[in-house]
Amino acid sequence: MHLFYTPDITRDQYTLPEEESKHCVKVLRLETGDRISLIDGKGGFYQCEIVQANAKRCEVKCIEKVEKYGQRDFHIHIAIAPTKNIERIEWFLEKCTEIGIDEITPLLCDHSERKIIKEDRLEKVIISAMKQSLKAYLPRLHPMTEFSRFVKNHENSLKCIAHCDEGNKKSLHEIYSPGQDITILIGPEGDFSANEIKLALEQNFSPVTLGESRLRTETAGIVACHSINFMNQK
Repeated sequence: MHLFYTPDITRDQYTLPEEESKHCVKVLRLETGDRISLIDGKGGFYQCEIVQANAKRCEVKCIEKVEKYGQRDFHIHIAIAPTKNIERIEWFLEKCTEIGIDEITPLLCDHSERKIIKEDRLEKVIISAMKQSLKAYLPRLHPMTEFSRFVKNHENSLKCIAHCDEGNKKSLHEIYSPGQDITILIGPEGDFSANEIKLALEQNFSPVTLGESRLRTETAGIVACHSINFMNQK
């Protein structure tokens, strides 16, 4: 299946953006009459036929549209501190998009080693993973947000913080019910500070454990994302 991301598609007749047109005609060598699929990142999945195979303006006509393609009845938001090595957080974004995630907020924490991100670069990773995994919903990437601001202004049906400090922590399986919306906080390489953990608990975030092993930041994010998706399998 040849899949293209076209967020601005609104009509039955559509011209692919130049970059996608070039990939379609020059790279994939598709021709007039060939079938392709389009996704708009908002749940629309389109079956189309090429009517003009132009490398700069490839025109297609939509034959069939499926709305809310792959829509789930739960919502996952992971707020995570970007790693010093940006490739590791890109790996997290790629894998969680493939698994299924709705929102990602990069967190600026007391122990953060990375304080700046290039949102455009990370967005490209997410789009590529969405296309590769045949999904029609594009996860929303938020700007870098200070930890205190996030926890004080965030509401959800279930809010969790995964940290490495000792204390009474439950597993996600113990506190999560299928169908619930959830937000999970994942800390930097040096973990959340004591003040950050205290603040999160004051804002009704529940402390959780992701297992007995001490996980890297990006691994913890993927484990959390996969666990919620697994518990929602029917």
